[in-house]
Amino acid sequence: MTVTLPKSIQVLERGWLSANNILFLEGDEATLVDSGYVTHAAQTVDLVGHALDGRKLKRLINTHSHSDHIGGNAALQASYGCQILVPAGLHAAIAEWDENALLLSPLGQQSARFQHDQLLNAGGDIEMGGLNWQMLAVPGHDMEALGYYNPEKRILISGDALWENGFGVIFPELLGEADGLAWTRLTLDMLARLPIDIVIPGHGSPFTTVDAAFERAFRRLEMFTAGIDKLAWHAIKVIVSFAMLERRQLPVADFPAFVLSLPFAVDVNARYLNLTDDQLIERIQRELLLVNALKREGALIKAG
Repeated sequence: MTVTLPKSIQVLERGWLSANNILFLEGDEATLVDSGYVTHAAQTVDLVGHALDGRKLKRLINTHSHSDHIGGNAALQASYGCQILVPAGLHAAIAEWDENALLLSPLGQQSARFQHDQLLNAGGDIEMGGLNWQMLAVPGHDMEALGYYNPEKRILISGDALWENGFGVIFPELLGEADGLAWTRLTLDMLARLPIDIVIPGHGSPFTTVDAAFERAFRRLEMFTAGIDKLAWHAIKVIVSFAMLERRQLPVADFPAFVLSLPFAVDVNARYLNLTDDQLIERIQRELLLVNALKREGALIKAG
């Protein structure tokens, strides 16, 4: 179903390795929300440049600091001279380029370092595309994440706090940094009380089936709350799938070492699942092949 957005909003839908880029047209200027993954940075610069159609990219805003949302920041800033605005809670991690806090090293991911210009605080407002947006704290997937809500048009920019079929991995819970499950519930409860007609998620198409999306999200949260092992296994599958999207393909014989090179997968398995290395490799390969997240072609294993 095609969703009709205000003319000042364009969604550059990217997929899973790169988050969506949301462009707000503001006369001769524009604002962009999220910049995709670093290996897509040149493509992002080109896509955004085409969409700008001669406008100046004044601001780049991030919903949160995961690699698939900030990876194009440096390239866009270098190409267009835009200011970068990030959630206030990320100031130290970005300023010091703490790859553990940014989940780059633990997840085996990468990003180009950048300098931010301004901080955004939950509870404040920001104008984008001629509309006023409330900045909402949406902790759970990322404890410092912000969502952006316009009550006039009843549009929510949710980042990874809400997708049409769920939400992003609850990393803080699995890493022992916060009660991520409880925070995710509070976030979903808060968002579900808002009058929302359209959600622009971090991944996937904008959607209007908002009530159904919340129902699916709450069901998934209940499943993870009832069994932390389910959350752990889901997270490992997501991280391996993401890493393969970046790698694209490798020899089948190299797949075990590839999985065991991902610190998050190894640590979460040890903490919650206690599978042997062989069991972990066999199960992850079998299940990802089953859902076409991976595919075998001769001596190669490829991202689906």
